Amino acid sequence: MNTIILGVSRDSLTSHQKFAEKNQLPFSLLVDEDELLHRQFDVIKEKKMFGKIGMGTERSTFLIDELGVLIAEYRKVKAKGHASEMVKEIKERYKA
Repeated sequence: MNTIILGVSRDSLTSHQKFAEKNQLPFSLLVDEDELLHRQFDVIKEKKMFGKIGMGTERSTFLIDELGVLIAEYRKVKAKGHASEMVKEIKERYKA
């Protein structure tokens, strides 16, 4: 559908490579260990896990057009079914 998909995580390059191979990802993962991109997109949020409060990544999806303009954002997404929802969204927006 003439779309580029990128994943971004604060994890290391080695971790990304293992994860991508294990899950046979059909897209690239970007390493953001210094959190520059995470902060630019405001996805570093306070989270509570196992009764402890810390900072973590809010799973989000951003649609950016061919001119680099942010056209839609989806916050607090759940992994299950999200890819299918995005395919539908892209087809609707671009009549692909």
